[in-house]
Amino acid sequence: MSGKIATAPKFERIKIDKVTCVQGEVTMLPPTSMTVKAGENIAILGPNGAGKTTFLRVLTGNLAPTSGSVMMDGQPIDERDQATRRVIAPLIGPVAGYRDLTVADHLILIDQTWGGDRDGAGERIAAILNRLDILRFGNRFLSELSSGQRQLVELAMVLLRPSALLVLDEPEQRLDEDRRALLGEVLRERVASGGSVVWVCHDRELAKSTATRTVSFPKGA
Repeated sequence: MSGKIATAPKFERIKIDKVTCVQGEVTMLPPTSMTVKAGENIAILGPNGAGKTTFLRVLTGNLAPTSGSVMMDGQPIDERDQATRRVIAPLIGPVAGYRDLTVADHLILIDQTWGGDRDGAGERIAAILNRLDILRFGNRFLSELSSGQRQLVELAMVLLRPSALLVLDEPEQRLDEDRRALLGEVLRERVASGGSVVWVCHDRELAKSTATRTVSFPKGA
């Protein structure tokens, strides 16, 4: 393996068929269907409360839908299943992290957990930190980072993990204009190198300039 972002087993198609999520009398996600094909970069747009994050949790197998199905190449998606975890790398909500580990320590842990060769770890980690312009933060603790820096570090964590599909919840949060442009470049590169992305975004211009397809969730959904 090299210092480049690693790839993982491929998938051809994920089919989300009429999934719903209901908690008590509250509908978190109304009947929703979508097909995600390999090589797509899908940005999900919509107001707060439209069910976007709930949809991502269902897509990644983190949340079982009340009804409907989520299938990847004919097999059900379940976060507890190794086959799902090898293909899908989610970043939904903040990463807890460890107080006594530096940024580089966290990335080494992720790299080795997901089968990276020991000799190439330093090169892979440096490449991702450098691509996100945060190489200088490698020896800092997470508590020493600003919210924007922390956002980029968490993105580095999920990029380092081998996967075929990135699922990201508002990765542009807390990023300034220049860093949002950098994010767009990184996501486009991910798809150009054979990966796929599904992400929730509140920046319409960023979504339109980055995604191969946008999907809008209606207000009150």
